[in-house]
Amino acid sequence: MALDPSSHGNREVPRFQCRVDSCELDEKPESSGMTVTEAPESSYSGSFPSLIAPLSSDQQYIRTVSNVEFAKALLAQKPSPWTKPMFKLYYFLFVAFLASCVNGFDGSLMGGINAMKMYQSYFHMETLGSETGIVFMIYNIGHFSGCFICGPMSDSWGRRWGLFTGAAIIVSGTCVQATSRNRTQFILGRFLLGLGDSILTTAGPIYAAEMAHPAWRGTLTGLFNAWYFFGGVRMICATWAMYGSDKINSELAWRLPIWLQIVSGGLIMLTCLWCPESPRWLVSNGRCEEAVRVITMYHGEGNRKSPIVLLTYKEMIEEIVISGSDKRWWDYSELFNTNAAKWRMLCVFSMAFISQWSGNGTITHFLPVLLENVGINDESTQLLLNAILNVLSFALAVVGAFMVDRVGRRPMMMLGSSLFIVWWTIISILSSFYGSESNTNTDGSRSVIAFIFVFGMTHSLTYTPLQILYPVECLSYETRAKGMGVYNFFVNVANIFNTFGMSNIIEKIDWNFCFIYIVWDAIELVLIYFFFVETKGRTLEEINEIFKSSNPKRRSLLKHVILVTGEGILYQGIAGLDTEGDEAYRTEVISRS
Repeated sequence: MALDPSSHGNREVPRFQCRVDSCELDEKPESSGMTVTEAPESSYSGSFPSLIAPLSSDQQYIRTVSNVEFAKALLAQKPSPWTKPMFKLYYFLFVAFLASCVNGFDGSLMGGINAMKMYQSYFHMETLGSETGIVFMIYNIGHFSGCFICGPMSDSWGRRWGLFTGAAIIVSGTCVQATSRNRTQFILGRFLLGLGDSILTTAGPIYAAEMAHPAWRGTLTGLFNAWYFFGGVRMICATWAMYGSDKINSELAWRLPIWLQIVSGGLIMLTCLWCPESPRWLVSNGRCEEAVRVITMYHGEGNRKSPIVLLTYKEMIEEIVISGSDKRWWDYSELFNTNAAKWRMLCVFSMAFISQWSGNGTITHFLPVLLENVGINDESTQLLLNAILNVLSFALAVVGAFMVDRVGRRPMMMLGSSLFIVWWTIISILSSFYGSESNTNTDGSRSVIAFIFVFGMTHSLTYTPLQILYPVECLSYETRAKGMGVYNFFVNVANIFNTFGMSNIIEKIDWNFCFIYIVWDAIELVLIYFFFVETKGRTLEEINEIFKSSNPKRRSLLKHVILVTGEGILYQGIAGLDTEGDEAYRTEVISRS
């Protein structure tokens, strides 16, 4: 199918032929046996069978689904997560997860190193103040520098080469920082780490989302950010290494944990180019047969005619080839030039700040300082508590990743934000009694620490899996890489407040900073409720249909009701649209489904 660029405005559409039949995928799946039959028109008015009504002998069950075609494909194929191709896929995704091991390593690592007397003495630093804020902030400046090159790089060279380039810069930055002889060299190393991490945190999650099996995309992509807390390949080993190296009375006490940062970057460099390329990137560059082989092997268990392969490839062709793939690396107007694009970016922009300003940034960077403020001054105890929190956070983040496809994205975020308000309120009350360095009430100190831990674990459970998953899902293919670069840009804007800003705020107003988070968490709860869409239960291409609606949030919450029988699926209608005022909206939803 040759496409004419003139038919798509100014967007450059590649002139290549990609058709379903060109890759011999137009045949019916051999063993699905599933058909979709539309119920009579009257059933659209809401008169579908009750979900608890008795079924006839040939009817199996009634369920609500977000997308009928996707539900049909899953019911027909019944994919298993325990096959040999799936374990290969898990290995490829693990390589992408290593990018998350790098991302944020700096956060808790620097929080721990910042509390070390050997580090403070060597560089003449304090735990708080403007100089400390600058050392923390330079990492974000490096991130800023990469935000607008990482997207075009991943689009032009491919997701794998984006991973490789970012990892190479991380390795270089680690060598510079770990061998630092003065503060200038230390800051340069941190800048390079931020630059490399910016590229990794764009290519990594995109690769994970585009390669993940659509049946478990939420879980598999959510696990990407769970590895933020994992440490021998990242944070846990780093914090435990700091706890151990703190016993060393030499420069090695702070140099050794920094050297551990080279592990993840080095492993990515050695393995990423052996992984298959994203099938969506392959389709966008005219390599359709390669894309078919990838999704056949890892989504269809080797069957080119499997329902999921047929559906996924069909949707990729329609979305990427027919809609066009943006090849203008310098043009970011696609992110804002339509109402759908603006709603997408509202979700992405809001998530960037919500994911960083809920209070998690302060705990990540300044946990030792907060512990000092409740009377825990022993350096080894501070590092031990930091290590324990990372272990618990990793465990809860993994649990959260397995919940997102069951609970949904919006409920997880609203639950988290609601609980944050409660936890920060309790922390502010407790800290008013026990929040001073002269505090000698051990039980009071433990109560403050306990709720700091409860907040951290709640954030890990509800938000950590979604910090990367949600923005990747909201962005369409042609804007995904650039959009994630913009997302990372705003994350770094938010992190400047977390590092430079909060360093000075805690120094000046002490525990009163809790009130800032109480107010902000209430604001983010309102934003999520009124504007965030639900992406659960759809392929990446099907999510695009949500944003084409006149009301994307409302559209995303609607459910289609299907009756599953022994011979196929009987489409029953749309749950909840049972009034005449909903008729026009019902027609729009059906036409897009």
